[in-house]
Amino acid sequence: MTANKTSTISIVLAYLVVYFVWGSTYFFIEKALHSFPPFVLGSIRFIIAGSLLMGYCALRGYKLFNKRDVKRAALIGFLLLFIDMAAVIWAEQYISSGIVSILGAAAAIWFILLDKPKWKANFGSLPIVLGLLLGFTGVVMLFGEQIFNADVNNGDGKNIIAMIVMTVGTIGWTVGSLYTKYTQDKKDPVEEEKKEKPLNVIVKTAWQMVTAGVAFTTVALATGEYSSFHIEKVPLHDWGALAYLITMGSILAFSCYIWLLQVRPATEVSTYAYVNPIVALILAHFFTEHLVTELQVFGLIIILFSVLLMNWNLYKNNRTFRVLRARKKIKRLKYMAPKSSIPRIVEVADFDEREKKKNQAKIDENNC
Repeated sequence: MTANKTSTISIVLAYLVVYFVWGSTYFFIEKALHSFPPFVLGSIRFIIAGSLLMGYCALRGYKLFNKRDVKRAALIGFLLLFIDMAAVIWAEQYISSGIVSILGAAAAIWFILLDKPKWKANFGSLPIVLGLLLGFTGVVMLFGEQIFNADVNNGDGKNIIAMIVMTVGTIGWTVGSLYTKYTQDKKDPVEEEKKEKPLNVIVKTAWQMVTAGVAFTTVALATGEYSSFHIEKVPLHDWGALAYLITMGSILAFSCYIWLLQVRPATEVSTYAYVNPIVALILAHFFTEHLVTELQVFGLIIILFSVLLMNWNLYKNNRTFRVLRARKKIKRLKYMAPKSSIPRIVEVADFDEREKKKNQAKIDENNC
């Protein structure tokens, strides 16, 4: 009983971290940009986070190098962490962290459009097509506001460029995610012959962060950001924002995310995509000078609803939802059935659970 409680508490805490810490990273990026140039910020964040994670893996005794896995991790790190995060960081110089988070949530649109092997299934599903159209509507609304609303348009067009850059970044994230999806299960005949053991997922993540850090550093050096950056002028609170991004955003939140994927259904874990932009928008409204308009809130609602529709088939078939539907059906049968039959309905409803307990008891008895 205590173990189950601890497990439940751990799961809840992990969800809180993934929901709220990841959602808050948009806000802390905006704060850190007061002192750090965008590519310097990415450079320091991912070099330190990747090094710390790699050090942790070394202490745990994990294998750190495998040519095939490192090459793949480097490409994924470039697409997911460099292209996407560079877009996020650069865009937040000119548009609200709340707007950036909403555009990030709209990445589901690109998953539908770019996942070619799934085109037939996706475009043959009415909820997905409706979600796609709604998602585009929400994005167009946000672009329209930035163009025509004088309260949020600064007049130099950089806000529009920032939104385009952010959109390109989400496409990079999508391409990297799809590459991961379609290559992780492929087996290399040469490696099969060598029987080389794949790297631990945390080691791969460390390599992704190191790759992103190297890419950010290269750009920061090439553009002169490092030469014009004065480390001694950075105030303590901006160092605090950077430390939060490294420890809480890159290490803790991602570790919780990976752990949740191992103990909970992926469709359930993916619900962070609905909470993160809400957290970011609330923080932008109360703790920044950016104006959060009714149109932005409405656009967020439309985009989140579109994401729900685009993932409807996954959620519909999720184990948790099936259990809830089954319980609801049993409850309805209990009220419809004669009282004498209710014990039998309850007995049938609990049969699978009791069978599992019996089988587990037999296994425990045999082990003893």
